[in-house]
Amino acid sequence: MFRTPLTLFRTLAIAEAVSWTVLIVGLVVRASTDLSVAVSIGGAIHGFVFLAYGATAVLVALNQRWGAGPTAAAIVSAVIPYASIPVEIWLQRSARLRGAWRVDDSGDPRDRRAFDRVLRFFLRRPWALAGVVVVVVVVVFAALLTLGPPGGKG
Repeated sequence: MFRTPLTLFRTLAIAEAVSWTVLIVGLVVRASTDLSVAVSIGGAIHGFVFLAYGATAVLVALNQRWGAGPTAAAIVSAVIPYASIPVEIWLQRSARLRGAWRVDDSGDPRDRRAFDRVLRFFLRRPWALAGVVVVVVVVVFAALLTLGPPGGKG
């Protein structure tokens, strides 16, 4: 399904933008009908997709060997409503999403670093990688739910 970093990143960038819409609709519903559960549902969906997008941005950044600037832009774009789409377009046009998953050692000295070996190990086992990412996202999501919503429950 996600044969390239581009397809995975694009899918999550679009999902992040859609999740902003779900959250905003929940805010409008709460404001117009006093139905606070709409924000709870929209916020939960958005929060989960937000974390998944952040994990995807880090994974793709490691695979594509982005520097700090593009990596930060990708992650920060999740905080600004709908910004993940223009950032994805910029990354695509600047060729930062070009290429395949780095499942083999290319002979590049950077491929000998420990985290590159771990990355290749998981990229060769996409179901294991997906499982690890989902578990990490769920644990972080559960921890954040325990802490409560931004700004408190007031």
